[in-house]
Amino acid sequence: MALTKENIINTVYEETQLPKSRSRDVVERLLEIIKGTLAQGEDILISGFGKFMVKDKAARRGRNPQTRADLQLRARKVVVFKTSGVLRKQINGE
Repeated sequence: MALTKENIINTVYEETQLPKSRSRDVVERLLEIIKGTLAQGEDILISGFGKFMVKDKAARRGRNPQTRADLQLRARKVVVFKTSGVLRKQINGE
């Protein structure tokens, strides 16, 4: 099961006893800060969790899998996530 934004809002509401509307505002604001920071090309480091980074991908040749026609994929930016050592150990049960 995927963790949805609504699940996160409900968890914040239950664990902090903030009103539900305030919990929603807190989660929405946090996500806006993350999106804005990444849109500016800056990295986000969350200790004990990981690092979100914006990387440039060069233009490259691609292929349409349905028609097998060659095409040119444009250069673009992508967001990548690298887990912290703490989180990696927790996931692997170490």
